[in-house]
Amino acid sequence: MAEVNKEKQHISLNICDEKIDIYVKGDEEVYYRDAAKLVQATYQKYAEMFRGRRSERFIAATALLEIGVKLQMEAANKDVGAYNSLLSRLTAEIDKVIAD
Repeated sequence: MAEVNKEKQHISLNICDEKIDIYVKGDEEVYYRDAAKLVQATYQKYAEMFRGRRSERFIAATALLEIGVKLQMEAANKDVGAYNSLLSRLTAEIDKVIAD
């Protein structure tokens, strides 16, 4: 186990009044820190809207849902399947015209 930690470094993140201590690869640290900022900002947005009226668990779940939706939308926007299908059809049509 010491060998695994040898390649990783310890970082502490503060999210929603919780200190989270984790070990991450050095080249991934920036992603963890940026993700912590995103989670904290999203949580804070919903906390300002709902604190005192809804539970902390509801606030956290709503923040996680928003982040999940953004992730899914980004993944869908990067889906190149439709482009590849269109390109294949165009290529087939061009090949047909050239052959004729």
